[in-house]
Amino acid sequence: MSIYEFSVQKINGEETSLANYKGKVLLIVNTASKCGFAPQLDGLQALYDKYKDQGLEVLGFPSNQFMNQEPGSNDEINEICKVNYGVTFPMFSKIDVNGSNAHPLYNYLTSQASGILSKKIKWNFTKFLVDQEGNVINRYAPQKEPKDIEDDIKQALGK
Repeated sequence: MSIYEFSVQKINGEETSLANYKGKVLLIVNTASKCGFAPQLDGLQALYDKYKDQGLEVLGFPSNQFMNQEPGSNDEINEICKVNYGVTFPMFSKIDVNGSNAHPLYNYLTSQASGILSKKIKWNFTKFLVDQEGNVINRYAPQKEPKDIEDDIKQALGK
């Protein structure tokens, strides 16, 4: 099993395969535009701008599972991310990251890199770093700022 076996829905509703990202370093993040960590979208965008031409993709997956901090529609989420944070990295349709309705991608990610006390996603802006072969190489807590994982991204990119 690899990350490339999963299909996801872009925020515009279009189905796409993660196989389209083969050979890229991925930073996969569950987002919420009304969360106190939402300013991390700026930091994620900065990393994307700096490293996208070297093979980094940031993939945002909105989720409303934590204190109703992403209640809007996909269109509303997309608009907030673009207007308020200048997001140009790929955003996907709102999903569940925990529980019986969790997206299979998140079941896979958490099985590959568990958190401190459990595999469960504990909050918005949990981040997973995936190498060019589709292997999960690290998981970061929500409070870990994007700039603080830049060295790991550079290492994954071979820089």
